[in-house]
Amino acid sequence: MATKGKEALKTYGDVFDRFTNRTIFKLISEGYFSGLESPIALGKEANIFSAVRKDGSRVMVKIYRLETCDFNRMFDYLKEDPRYTLLKGKRRKVIFQWVQREYRNLLIAREAGIRVPMPLRFLNNVLVLEFIGDGGNVAPKLLKSTPKDKKAFFFRVADYLRKLYAKGMVHADLSAFNILNYRDEPVFIDFSQATPFNNFRAQEFFVRDIRNVCTYFRKIGLAADEETLREFAEGKRKGPI
Repeated sequence: MATKGKEALKTYGDVFDRFTNRTIFKLISEGYFSGLESPIALGKEANIFSAVRKDGSRVMVKIYRLETCDFNRMFDYLKEDPRYTLLKGKRRKVIFQWVQREYRNLLIAREAGIRVPMPLRFLNNVLVLEFIGDGGNVAPKLLKSTPKDKKAFFFRVADYLRKLYAKGMVHADLSAFNILNYRDEPVFIDFSQATPFNNFRAQEFFVRDIRNVCTYFRKIGLAADEETLREFAEGKRKGPI
């Protein structure tokens, strides 16, 4: 059952500070959602909640913790992204830019034809996203939900890697943990670390993404070769297998 307005913030008071409360109320007043439903994930850096809208539909609300975020890790990633070279190492500014970066990266991924949650709004340390799931249940992560057609799923993941590469971007944190299995189709999530290829560490991140994807699919019985997938993503091969 949905929890409305101030009641919601009392219910989850241990994860909200006053600044975050004000940000959430601002988004409620703008009509992006009217009440929080339940936590989807509670982590050290961010909490993700489902939220109900006035028309009964749902969104996901990702709230970065201002006090317990790994500020140094965020800053290390941001300072190497050419889009954020002028960023100064101030905690809140870094976190706000981190949220903006995820919003921006999701739009780039969608432009490339990759299935990701539609980013709807960001404000300070809060990001509002399209809800991926059915009947109030969020789609499971690939790590927890083996696809019925493993080969078809792998080919779609490979196609998304190719499209992202062609767009000049690398996810930089891709694994079975950051891919949803929604109706036996992949949905890429968690784009806060994604970066353009003119980042001097981009190739390192790209190789790691390829390795993580192949490791998972080999575990579920598919012959996934890292060099083959990498060359396919780079546009040097016709197929990923």
